[in-house]
Amino acid sequence: MTTRPTEERASVSPLELFFDLVFVFAITRVTDLMADDPTAVNLLHGILVMAVLWWSWVGYSWVANLVRADEGIVRLAMLAAMSAVFIVALTIPEAFDDLPGGLDGPMVFALGYFTVRLLHILVFLVISKEDPQLRGQVKRFVPSMLAGTTFLLIASQLTGPWQTVMWFLALAGDYLGTLVGGLDWRLRSVSHFAERHGLFVIIALGESIVAIGIGVASLPITWAIVVASLLGLTVSSLLWWAYFDVTSLTVEHAFEAAGGRRRIQIAQRCYSYAHLPMVIGIVLLSLGLKKVLYYVGDGNHHRLTDPLQGWPLVALFGGAALYVAALVVFKMYGVGTLGVPRAVTAVVLAALIPVAWHLPALVSLAVLTAVLLALIAYETLTFADDRRTIRA
Repeated sequence: MTTRPTEERASVSPLELFFDLVFVFAITRVTDLMADDPTAVNLLHGILVMAVLWWSWVGYSWVANLVRADEGIVRLAMLAAMSAVFIVALTIPEAFDDLPGGLDGPMVFALGYFTVRLLHILVFLVISKEDPQLRGQVKRFVPSMLAGTTFLLIASQLTGPWQTVMWFLALAGDYLGTLVGGLDWRLRSVSHFAERHGLFVIIALGESIVAIGIGVASLPITWAIVVASLLGLTVSSLLWWAYFDVTSLTVEHAFEAAGGRRRIQIAQRCYSYAHLPMVIGIVLLSLGLKKVLYYVGDGNHHRLTDPLQGWPLVALFGGAALYVAALVVFKMYGVGTLGVPRAVTAVVLAALIPVAWHLPALVSLAVLTAVLLALIAYETLTFADDRRTIRA
């Protein structure tokens, strides 16, 4: 039952990286859920599942910021939660519709999520035993956990629109309940907290790269596949640049300088909340990239002149737009400045969807790459002095 406090300048522990591996698998399952039948309903289901997975991960990022994840009882709790998340990931294809035979998929998904959340609460109760203020905050947090998991359990027994309504209520219980539950949480290491969330962005971007490869894994290599793969990798690299080059450093500096309730607010709003649309945007983009590679590589079913249409196209441009817009919110709340070029870019990407509807899939991907490249080039040249100062 012993714990060891996290140091102020702590780095992410190997156990936390090991813990993240199940989320790599889970994100892949979400992309597959949407890609198998890319309808509006399936995209919505994928987004809802991603929101549940994200909240499962967020809680343990707060725990590991207070006590070392690889020491004492916390190590056992992290490994147990990791096992529960893995079961949740296995049931993602059945999260809404139970497959014939076996256990009740939606129920197993809901019970797995309940287990993850319960372990999180129990660990917080252990580490707050000598901190009355934190113990009070944990107690105020419990109703949101119970509301979220209860609605998810109810949803497991329903189908159709009412099932989706219960999912929204479950997420509202979790996210809104936490938002209004108070700011008496604790943070010991700003650098550790920022690093943890940055690593999850890396995980999501890794899924976008995996999606490129999986889309043509069984097809013979062609020049079209080479070009599309390089364009897709360039898009992922530009999204990485948009987050890690300056933005994450700028917000982390403001995070470090803040104190008291303001520091907790930044942790909640900028990291626990604003990172969710970033991750969802990358997952949607991964779906679009996967479909583009399939279009340009599978000559038996598609020609190079065929346009990418429907929800995969919306996911491709809309996912990138959502990611860029989330970065705007991330920086605006953390630093207090509005990134006008990025806000304009998000609007342009959304507006290009009807235009790209009539373009060959490969050309659409090239247009997306060009827009993101123009944004990064503009920022790098226009704000060169500020960039050097921040990175120094």
